[in-house]
Parts: sequence; C-alpha cells; structure tokens
Amino acid sequence: MATPADALCRPLEILDKMEIPYVVGGSTASSVHGIPRTTNDVDVVVDLAHDQIPELVSELKTDFYVDADMIRKALALGRAFNIVHFQSAFKCDLFPLHTDEFSRAEFGRRRFAVITSLGPEPIQCAIASAEDTMLRKLQWYRAGGETSERQWNDLRGMLRASGDKLDREYLRKWAKHLRVDDLWERLLNE
Repeated sequence: MATPADALCRPLEILDKMEIPYVVGGSTASSVHGIPRTTNDVDVVVDLAHDQIPELVSELKTDFYVDADMIRKALALGRAFNIVHFQSAFKCDLFPLHTDEFSRAEFGRRRFAVITSLGPEPIQCAIASAEDTMLRKLQWYRAGGETSERQWNDLRGMLRASGDKLDREYLRKWAKHLRVDDLWERLLNE
C-alpha cells in the first residue's frame, strides 16, 4: 500500500533532477521541529520557472494527477497548485516562491533534515527552519481568524521542542514585519 512518503519522494526526486530549488514547509516541517502529527498534504515552495512546466508535467504525469494549464494559471496569480498521487490519493500543494523580502529570507535559510512523520521510510529533503515555519504558522493562524487549535498546537509543540535553539531576534524582527508580533508574544507568554 502506498504511503504519503511515496507520494512525496517522487516529486522531490524530479525537482532535484530538474534542479528546481524547493523547501518543504507547513505541518510537515512543524512535525520535524516539534510534535509529529498526521497531515492530509505536504506544502512545498518551489522556485519554478514557466518554461519548466512542460518537463515537470511530463515527469509527474505517470504517477500523479497534474494539469499544466492549472500550473500556468497558478504561477501567473502567485498561487499554489496541487498534484495528487494516484496510488495513495495523497496531495502535494506546490507554492510558487514569492519575491518579497521574507519569502527570500525564508527560502535562503532552508536546510536538509529527515522527515519521519509520513511513513516507514525517512525522507531527507530541504525543509523550512523552525523559525520560518513558526512565522508562517502565525500568519496562517491570523489569516484563519485565530481559531485553528491545530495551528496553535503546532506552534506550542515547536516552541517546546526547539525553544532554546530558536533565534529569538530573527523571530521578533520578522514577526513585527509580518504583523504577527502580538501572536508571537502571546505564544511566549502561555
């Protein structure tokens, strides 16, 4: 039976083969930096150029539902697109790398780590730093009306697991820039 790990390994192999830089983020990254939990998809930020779309689709289409027109439209709008693994029905959400200052800083701080939360076999890949994962989760928490216990619990877990190792100055700087500094302070004061 296919696992989420199977659904992630192939796209990452293709991105590496095509020399498309990427970073795994979201709940998969927070599981590496905090408390592992199941997720319905994997978020991957890609530095994908329009002229790479045909080859990417060609490489993926055997194992994944993928739509070239959807990818073109998503990139033009700066939005995510998804691919769905036929065997497992697991979804990867691919987000285009944005050019704003924080997105570039986040992408530049990615590092290789091992993901163990998606299946029996560990996956070594580029993941977002704990600090950047926390900042994104604070943004998602705010955008969702500050009601998602799942997001907040991910933040708590990362703070407990990585607390002393976190670059607090970096977090303060970017939390203020992203206008989530009040949420960061609330998290610290819990």
